[in-house]
Amino acid sequence: MPNIEEIAQSLAGELKNDKADYIEARFEENQTSHITYRGQAIESIGRSNASGGNVRALVRGGWGFTSFNDFAGLKNRVALAIEQAQATGTDLSLLAPIEKAQETITSGVKQNPVTIPLAEKKRLLDEYNEIIRETPGIKTVNIGYSDSTKKVIFLNSEGSLISQERADVAIRLTAIAAKDGDVQQVNISMGSRGDFDAICRLHDKVKAIAQNAVVLLDAPQAKGGEYTVVLDPTLAGVFVHEAFGHLSESDFIFENDRMREIMVLGKQFGSENLNIVDSAAEPGLRGSFKYDDEGTRAVKTYLIREGKLVGRLHSRETAAKMNEKPTGNARAINYRFPPIVRMTNTYIEQGKMPFNDMIADIKEGIYAKNWEGGTTSMEMFTFAAGETYMIRNGKIAEAIRPVKLTGNVFTTLKNIDAIGNDLDMNQGGGCGKGGQSPLPVSNGSPHIRIQHCLIGGK
Repeated sequence: MPNIEEIAQSLAGELKNDKADYIEARFEENQTSHITYRGQAIESIGRSNASGGNVRALVRGGWGFTSFNDFAGLKNRVALAIEQAQATGTDLSLLAPIEKAQETITSGVKQNPVTIPLAEKKRLLDEYNEIIRETPGIKTVNIGYSDSTKKVIFLNSEGSLISQERADVAIRLTAIAAKDGDVQQVNISMGSRGDFDAICRLHDKVKAIAQNAVVLLDAPQAKGGEYTVVLDPTLAGVFVHEAFGHLSESDFIFENDRMREIMVLGKQFGSENLNIVDSAAEPGLRGSFKYDDEGTRAVKTYLIREGKLVGRLHSRETAAKMNEKPTGNARAINYRFPPIVRMTNTYIEQGKMPFNDMIADIKEGIYAKNWEGGTTSMEMFTFAAGETYMIRNGKIAEAIRPVKLTGNVFTTLKNIDAIGNDLDMNQGGGCGKGGQSPLPVSNGSPHIRIQHCLIGGK
């Protein structure tokens, strides 16, 4: 594998080019491994190494971008990016100013997860697979495991030179039960910033999802309509990420007239107890880093504070165009892509209400946990819970078939009338946007209570 530090140093002088308003380059080397199961059989297993880089140039407001995994002729790559930018640029180049940075950041993991033998990883996944398959009523199981380590060197024409390492581990297990033509499934997703041990003691949780999938085969279906609904931290975290977080990505707002009219800073979107944050500066989470892929320092960004819209997520370009500060949210999944505005760790801040108090005065309601999937369209959303229970007279009652929650995100935010004291971050899964998926992120929330939530059912 080439020495990307030496390659980066050799290119630094070429980025100071008077034919462009701004130039940046990223060089990357990564290692990955993965194992996937469909039923008892392994569908895919392997390890891989890759290296590559890109150059991005800005001329008169137009971008040029070229990526490569052959490090020969880098001067020509710079020239090509400038040529592309010259062909598209017709306006002023706008980039919010940031401080020049020269720093090296290590991954901080005790052991590179990729170097753990595949046989050891397989033994663990075989244990999980067996737990699920041996549960009476289970039809099959799906498992996906991946890990990676990555080193990225960023440099630009403003004098920044940043080397960052990061590691990642992710796993998703799905237990699928079937009886008389009926199929139900329950899943669990977990991840970490490279700590393999974080996914090594899930046996009880794996057994629980298998048992829950079987229970759902005989569970009744809720009657459709409006309910007081309590969401657990996992589902509430997915809600805040998917339904609100994407609307806070400023490239989407800037390009959409309707969203600019709705997402007005200072507008009241919820109660004074509601605070929503995106922050890559939180230590140890999958969406955390010190600098984004434009060399901007990560910060804690309040999107909603005391119920009011106070911020949004920015790249340097969107921050300049909207006359706001950059937030360190320009991210690329790898060297083949330019950075775009993405979330990091998005969550509802912790409140004060204990869970038992939250459900105590609910005569008949819904408790929705985990998540199975969903769709969003502008401000409208539909999410499928992974597990659902009735709330009766202030107590969690019988399990019912997983429900779908539907509504308008802004109406729903206003209907949140209680926020728990039990913030938890979901480290599983990944985010997709602009063909770049799955980008490591995390999301979270305390338990939240929503009034007048529409539930699909009988």
